[in-house]
Amino acid sequence: MFNNLLETWLPNVKWDTLWEATMETLYMSVLAVAATFVLGIFLGLTLYLTDKGNLWQNKVIHAITAALVNVFRSIPFIILIILLIPFTTFLVGTMLGPSAALPALVIGAAPFYARMVEIGLREVDKGVIEAAQSMGANQWHIIFKVLLPESMPALISGITVTSIALVSYTAMAGVIGAGGLGDLAFREGFQRTNPDVTFVATIAILIIVFILQWIGDWITNKLDKR
Repeated sequence: MFNNLLETWLPNVKWDTLWEATMETLYMSVLAVAATFVLGIFLGLTLYLTDKGNLWQNKVIHAITAALVNVFRSIPFIILIILLIPFTTFLVGTMLGPSAALPALVIGAAPFYARMVEIGLREVDKGVIEAAQSMGANQWHIIFKVLLPESMPALISGITVTSIALVSYTAMAGVIGAGGLGDLAFREGFQRTNPDVTFVATIAILIIVFILQWIGDWITNKLDKR
């Protein structure tokens, strides 16, 4: 009976195709989030540490890093994908498929997350850093045992927001052949005038977003010592 209702209400939905598209979206999202987390923390640390009054104060490096972050953060994602086609083809060997979307996803999201990392690091109490220095902690100890642990709730909250943005990026990437739920909604739903396919693909994307938000909030609450 349930299957009959599905066939009546959603006649054009191919569930095996929907499952494959969902797996492609998860593949792009998970790998892109992991790479963005690492690269974003590196860029955010560089922005924070090279700023005036901090451990590695350096105007030149700070200015160059800030410029790169601001430029790539400002480019609309759909344009960034097109601009990166030569680089993607060189790196992956093709501009089509889920793997081909990864360079653009990471390059598009990492600068955005880097600014969140910088903001999170600035919220760390200067007194905690000074106390660590007074006890003889070197710069690496301060970074890995003070700055990052103290700012971790903010960093996790930031990557949660970024991961949700990345899911929407994968949908846009799907429009130009990256696969996933965005491709399914556009090619099988919109272009073939199957609104039920577009509707189901949208619901699948929303479920992924809700799950990511719940995981991010749960981890943030566990790490928050306040």
